[in-house]
Amino acid sequence: MLIVDDSVVARTIIARLIDGTGRYLVAAAVSGAGAALAFLRTARVDAVLLDIEMPGMDGLTALPDLIAHGRGARFLVVSSSVDEGAAATVQALALGAADTLVKPGTGALAGRFSEALCDKLDRLLGSDDLPALPVRAPVATTGTGFDIVAIGASTGGIHALGQVLRQLPAECTVPILVTQHLPASFTPYFAAQVAVLAGRPCDVATDHLRIRPGRVIVAPGDAHVRVVSLGDGSASVRLLRGAVRSGCTPSVDPMFASIAEVFGPRALAVVLSGMGRDGSEGAGLVARAGGCVVVQDRQSSVVWGMPGTVATNGHAAAVLPPDRIGALIASGRRPAC
Repeated sequence: MLIVDDSVVARTIIARLIDGTGRYLVAAAVSGAGAALAFLRTARVDAVLLDIEMPGMDGLTALPDLIAHGRGARFLVVSSSVDEGAAATVQALALGAADTLVKPGTGALAGRFSEALCDKLDRLLGSDDLPALPVRAPVATTGTGFDIVAIGASTGGIHALGQVLRQLPAECTVPILVTQHLPASFTPYFAAQVAVLAGRPCDVATDHLRIRPGRVIVAPGDAHVRVVSLGDGSASVRLLRGAVRSGCTPSVDPMFASIAEVFGPRALAVVLSGMGRDGSEGAGLVARAGGCVVVQDRQSSVVWGMPGTVATNGHAAAVLPPDRIGALIASGRRPAC
């Protein structure tokens, strides 16, 4: 892997921590974004550990170019600027970072930090043990669209969500619900970021919030989103608190289960990159209710756990990269199920 940090002390200590695991090898450690780009043009690594605050080009500015030259490398942003609730954290994830990790002072680059770093790397680089499936192109069927889109995602999902939303023109007014695994402190900034990416208003879900065309609603970090019918052809949000089977808060499963119940065959469920199995039960309910389920393909996913589980269970009508999922939503048509 490649370490990018302007502090020689940090580079040295982090390299020793990684080499000491016996599982990973540091290919290079450089002091800035320019050197990192030069390295990635000639060498390939599985992961890049990237600092943000560096002389010259900062890490966030360089991140899109680094990803473009990374040839599939997963980027872990390691910086003191990515603490919980920080705007830089969500921005890094939106730009394509797979995950973030708070970097303490150089005197504390051991102990808990070492354990957290190893855990992050194990999660990002470990095998998801799911078989590869071919990309299945959707077949449009005239007159069989959908009235709601619900999107679930976790690790790597913010960047994928951005790719989906950028494909939606202003005339696409289907309401969109999003459950992204994030702490509550991230949610306001995440909603603001989604509004920019989607080019339409985005609200953090609250009890009794009415679901309206042309708007996006994101789950708060401390509750699950459910949809209920108002009996007049419209629907609103109810928040559910407490543990669910997936163990996630917010969880994708309650959202999917409720759109299956309320919208049936007029529901489209989308599962983007994420670790674990959250969303698999709800996706099954959507499929059984006659709705459609589309998942992100393995190649473009940071972690294919969530979409891969749905695909291997046979519930996905299509397995696509994020931009093609966005184009499908924009078309106003449903794939053949």
